[in-house]
Amino acid sequence: MENFNFYSPTEFVFGKGRASEAGTFVKKHGGSKVLIHYGGGSAVRSGLIGVVRKSLDDAGVAYCELGGVRPNPRDTLVYKGTELCRKEGVDFILAVGGGSVIDSSKAIALAVPYDGDFWDMYSGHPVEKALPVATVLTIAAAGSEGSGNSVITKEDGMLKRSTRSDLLRPKFSIMDPALTQTLPAYQTACGATDIMAHVFERYFTNTKEVEITDRLCEAVLLTIVKETPRVIADPDNYDARANIMWAGMVAHNNICGVGRQQDWNSHGLEHELSGLYDVTHGAGLAVIMPSWMEYVHGHNVMRFCQMATRIFGCQMNFEDPEATALEGIKRFRSFLHSIGMPINFAELGAKEEDIPKLVEKLGIGDGTRAGFMELNADDVAAIYKIAAHAEL
Repeated sequence: MENFNFYSPTEFVFGKGRASEAGTFVKKHGGSKVLIHYGGGSAVRSGLIGVVRKSLDDAGVAYCELGGVRPNPRDTLVYKGTELCRKEGVDFILAVGGGSVIDSSKAIALAVPYDGDFWDMYSGHPVEKALPVATVLTIAAAGSEGSGNSVITKEDGMLKRSTRSDLLRPKFSIMDPALTQTLPAYQTACGATDIMAHVFERYFTNTKEVEITDRLCEAVLLTIVKETPRVIADPDNYDARANIMWAGMVAHNNICGVGRQQDWNSHGLEHELSGLYDVTHGAGLAVIMPSWMEYVHGHNVMRFCQMATRIFGCQMNFEDPEATALEGIKRFRSFLHSIGMPINFAELGAKEEDIPKLVEKLGIGDGTRAGFMELNADDVAAIYKIAAHAEL
């Protein structure tokens, strides 16, 4: 295991009806003028925004609002939110929604105190200051409620890029599993897929002797494999949704990834897909992840055998370990298909002829992407090719 620092300062407020306490926690964490940031009309129609407004009124905290966050959140709304916050003297951002809303809120938070273009921080410039952020979570997926990560899409060129900083970790996150019970099955499945991706990006490592984090990763993955079919069959299953919601946070606050090399190539390749086609992130990952696994499994067959036996119940074939590894990948893809996820380009709405464009947008050039197995441009093209033609 490698040396590491682990910092997770977020206060998690978990359970039914906890959104009514948002104002109390904003006040506790020093907010005096809040931007309520949210997505479409569902947060308003459901009454959730009304609950949040009342909680702020009761706590004596002033606020303004900005809705309109889309999936794959855009830089244009970040600029609008930044201008609004500066005009209104906002000192605290409250994200009410899922990963896209939280990502947009974090972008506004780092943009407000910055003199230049906030996109600099999504192009390699470090985050040096940020307004405090908090969340009222409405979907278990991105894990942004416990992480310092943010992903934004630049409309000019549809570039999807990320940044991270401990300054962007939420001060508190209200997590009520009941808020996810109205989600369509497809969105629930996309969220579960994203959670699994966050774990697998940490699980596939070249670092030796990491049994504790291996087992933590496996626990989260086994939870998703068990609970996702239950909530799709019974959307009102609060206990199953509670397990998924907490798994989503554990998957991405990095407690599963400390002390080990990580691989984020599936996310990198997917970002270009969702940037180009504006598809749901989890659906794109369902197509990319197993394809990446098929391509790189020979780099360390035994790690894939570990996944196959510990997570997907495969029997170890000691005479032919590769057969076990491939069976595990097959079962993973079959699981994703069983919960309604696409498995290839055609089902996702992507086009094979766009592979050169996807590779170019990734910006590898003559270099490589680091990770479990280093990938050059030809490797990336080959993975996209597998994804284009994947079958059960």
